[in-house]
Amino acid sequence: MEQIHIQRTIDYIEANLKDELDNTTLAKIAGYSEYHFLRLFRKCVRLTPADYIRKRRISEIVRRIGDENRPISDIAFEYGFNSKENFTRAFKNEHRILPTEFKTANCSLRLFQPFSFNITEPHPDISMMYMNKFSLIVYPCDEDLPASFWNKYNAEKRSELLSGGMVVEDYGAMKWNPDKNRLDYYIGICEEFVRGDITGTVKLDVSEGLYAVFDTTPATQHDFVNTIHRTWDWIYNEWLPKSGYRRGNGYEFEVYVEASKKYSERIYVPLEKEKENG
Repeated sequence: MEQIHIQRTIDYIEANLKDELDNTTLAKIAGYSEYHFLRLFRKCVRLTPADYIRKRRISEIVRRIGDENRPISDIAFEYGFNSKENFTRAFKNEHRILPTEFKTANCSLRLFQPFSFNITEPHPDISMMYMNKFSLIVYPCDEDLPASFWNKYNAEKRSELLSGGMVVEDYGAMKWNPDKNRLDYYIGICEEFVRGDITGTVKLDVSEGLYAVFDTTPATQHDFVNTIHRTWDWIYNEWLPKSGYRRGNGYEFEVYVEASKKYSERIYVPLEKEKENG
């Protein structure tokens, strides 16, 4: 019953995203007191109504920036941003790049989709392969979220800086750091393709061994990053526990070519066979 009421409120927000929205009105639509509504909304959506509305508005503005030949400030104004400065600040806080940098790079941002309690996702294609050792030249992540670091990497054309202008595959390599209790994340290219400036980079050696390989389902520019995150969730919450394997040592990594505009990537997870009891 709670889900029905919260979904009704979400539907109202989506239908009125350009209008003034306040908690008192949303609580009435849900049929709860404002206090109870705020508690339930955050429990279900994991955001406050204000944060949900802000993320959805920015996401819809991003979609329209790519589709319409209009000033960014005009589109932002339609969604309640009363000045170019306010929108620029909100966009930078959300994506760690400026709106103008996004428009120039035309990269894939992690947009916030309309919330729904009933989402079904197609599974990625899966294969297994044995890989030989190879090395990457990468930049260490200096953002709180890998998606924000990818935005910076693409906007600053760091792939071409490393390759000397060639179009090559980009790698996002990661490993959990137990000493610092965080994910160490890096982005770069294979060492064999490095022809340019390597200032600020480090070298990573990727171990040989057995890997599970996941090809994400085809996506659009605006749903690509969300598709990647949903795939990672599926790998760890559904596939790996039932696979008969456990995650091996070494780096996981994701690979794609930004310039291809195909909006699909390949994910590699190192594996070890689960030990049988007895």
